Amino acid sequence: MKKQFKEIKFDKSTSGFQFDIANFEDILKLTPTDHNQYEFHKISFYAVLIITENSGAYNLNFKDYQYKKGTLFTIRKDNIHKFYESKGKGILLVFTENFIVNYSNQLETAKTFLLFNEMLASPKLQLNKGEFDEIITLIDLIKKEYFEVKDDYSANIIRKFVQIAVTKLFRIKSKDNIVFDDQKYLTMFLQFQSLVEKECFNHKKVSFYAREMGVTSKTLNNVTQSIIHQSAKALINEVVIIQSKRLIINSPASLTEIAYQVGFKEPTNFFKYFRKNTGVSPSQFRVSCQTD
Repeated sequence: MKKQFKEIKFDKSTSGFQFDIANFEDILKLTPTDHNQYEFHKISFYAVLIITENSGAYNLNFKDYQYKKGTLFTIRKDNIHKFYESKGKGILLVFTENFIVNYSNQLETAKTFLLFNEMLASPKLQLNKGEFDEIITLIDLIKKEYFEVKDDYSANIIRKFVQIAVTKLFRIKSKDNIVFDDQKYLTMFLQFQSLVEKECFNHKKVSFYAREMGVTSKTLNNVTQSIIHQSAKALINEVVIIQSKRLIINSPASLTEIAYQVGFKEPTNFFKYFRKNTGVSPSQFRVSCQTD
C-alpha cells in the first residue's frame, strides 16, 4: 500500500497560547519519527517563513519556489508543502486559527486570512532591505519575550507583536495588489473559492456555482476577472488540479480509481484533463513525486 503523507498538527504542549517559533535551519536538521520534512506533508496551522541567510528551494502546493535572504512565505492552513535540503537559514512562525480569531478584531482577522490566501496573491514575498529589517526587528522582540522573559505578560505582548508583523506584511503584499481593496467583488470571490474547494470533484461547471450563489455565470466571471484576472472556469480547473495532485500523492488508490473520485466517468478524460492543465500525465506526476 502506498504510504500516505502526514498531517502535521500544532503541538499544543509547546505553547499554551497556540503559537511557536523555530529556526529554519533547525527544522532542516530534524529527524522526526512521524514524518519526513523532505516529503510532502499537510499542515493544520498557519505559518510565516522568512529567510535570513543563503539560498535554496521550497515546495508549496506542488510548486517550487526559489528563495534567498529576504524571501518570505505566507503559508495557509491545510496547504501541502515540503522542504529541500539546503544551507538556508531563517525563522519560522507558526500559529493556529484560534490564535488569530481569539486575539484580533473582525477586521484584523479578515485581513490576516486574506494575507495567507494564495489564490489572491503569491505566497512568496521578496522583501527589500527596509521591509526585511522591520520584520526582523519585530521577530527579535517576539523571540525575546518567548525565550527569555516568559512572564505573565509575555503571551499578550507576543500576540501584539505578531499582529503588527501580520499587518505590516499585509501592507507590503497589498502595495501591488489592488485585490485587497476591491470590496465590491472580494466577498463574492471568497464565497466562490470556498464553494469550489468543497464541491470541485462533484461540480466543474461555472453555472452550478452561479446558481448556488444566486448570480449569473457572467457575473461570476466578472468577479474572478476582477480579482485574479482569470475566468471562473480557470479557477475551478486550478482547484481541481491541486486537489487531484493531493489524491495522486496521498492515496493508495490506482489512477483509474482516482479519476472516478475526481468526478470523471471516463478515466481517459481525466488523464487528458490532467495533462492539459499540468503538462504531464498523472502517472508521470506520481513517479516524479516518489523520486524527488
